[in-house]
Amino acid sequence: MMKWTEISIHTTHEAIEAISNILHEAGAGGVVIEDPFDLIKEHDTSYGEIYQLNPDDYPEEGVIIKAYFPVNSFLGETIEEIKQAINNLMLYDIDLGKNSITISEVNEEEWATAWKKYYNPVKVSEKFTIVPTWETYEPVSSDELIIELDPGMAFGTGTHPTTVMCIQALEKTVKKGDTVIDVGTGSGILSIAAAMLGAKEVRALDLDPIAVDSAKLNVKLNKVQHIVTVSQNNLLDRIEGSADIIVANILAEIILRFVDDAYRLLNSGGLFITSGIIQTKKQEVKEGLIRAGFTIEETLTMEDWVAFIARKG
Repeated sequence: MMKWTEISIHTTHEAIEAISNILHEAGAGGVVIEDPFDLIKEHDTSYGEIYQLNPDDYPEEGVIIKAYFPVNSFLGETIEEIKQAINNLMLYDIDLGKNSITISEVNEEEWATAWKKYYNPVKVSEKFTIVPTWETYEPVSSDELIIELDPGMAFGTGTHPTTVMCIQALEKTVKKGDTVIDVGTGSGILSIAAAMLGAKEVRALDLDPIAVDSAKLNVKLNKVQHIVTVSQNNLLDRIEGSADIIVANILAEIILRFVDDAYRLLNSGGLFITSGIIQTKKQEVKEGLIRAGFTIEETLTMEDWVAFIARKG
């Protein structure tokens, strides 16, 4: 039975991205964001999303970010490093608000159930609904595609704006018989979507061995293992062959590192779908894509996030 330590950080909206990043880099097994804005937000119900949020779980002001770390001998140092890294954000004029940090211990079962309350079936595009494995869900329409996901402890739930935009972009672009490469696959969700849309071969790559295991599990759950191959790889290093579509939902800085590789591996007229780009990095990524030889076909935006569909000339 594994024990987990929950680190709870009361901070501001503007610090969410930076702090979540610090927590992921410190090895967090899952990050949950409790944002009171979610309680009052006019949710886009055109896709019939179902929310069951309890106001008591949310702070009155600011946001609470919770992250979970396995209890081990490095834990004390890890927590000190996290606190230091968060305080350093002030050097970049990021408002940290209360910046109070509390630490408590949870066991695996509590953690699993805490995780689940944040996660319901969600319709994310015209065709796709994402359903957690522990929920039963009846399709609303006959052409609905359902992705079952066990998000595991290390990944988001597939409903983050960057993932949603990628799924919407794949839905617009994947043609029957396409070959697809998914860079930084995480839970495997984009690879599964591409397979369900008719791709004949999908290569899902991730450097993180936990992601590789999680993606393999989800690929099997959705019965697309004859189409999707999951392997551990750093970005597109040493990848051979070619693809009709390359999709990457990773941080902007990382996209810029392999934009030339993506161009090289795409067939003529192939598409590079990139997401995970915060609004402030939009221009930088756009210029990087154009410099590599791509033409921007479409720009998608959702909340503070941007995704590009770019074509190889």
